[in-house]
Amino acid sequence: MKARGFTLLEVLVALVIIGVALAASMRAALSLTSTTDYSRQKLLALLTAENRLLELRLARERLEPGEEVEACEQGGITFTCAQAVKPTPNPFFRRVEVRVFRSDDDGNRRQLAELMTVLPTNQ
Repeated sequence: MKARGFTLLEVLVALVIIGVALAASMRAALSLTSTTDYSRQKLLALLTAENRLLELRLARERLEPGEEVEACEQGGITFTCAQAVKPTPNPFFRRVEVRVFRSDDDGNRRQLAELMTVLPTNQ
C-alpha cells in the first residue's frame, strides 16, 4: 500500500512560493501608496501656484521686480512658495513665476510645481 499526500519538502517549497508572491504583492501595494501620495502633493502644489497667480491678478497691486519666499498651506500640507517678479521688454507688463517646494524629512527641498504668467504692472 502506497502512502498518499505531500512530502515535507513539497510543503516547504509551496510555502516559499506563497511567501515570495505575498512579498511581491506587498511591495507593489506600498509602491502604489507612495505614488498616490506624491501625486496628491503635486496636485496640491499646482493648486497653490495657481491660487497665488490668481491672487496677484485680482489684487491689482503694483508689481515691483523682486523675489519673495514664504510658507503656504494647501490641503493640510505646508509648502514653500517662491515668487519672482521680473521685468519684460514691455514696461507695462511683468513676468511672474511661482515655484512650489516641499521639504522632505531629510531637509531636502523638492520642487513640485512651477507656473509662469505675464501680468500688467498696474501703474
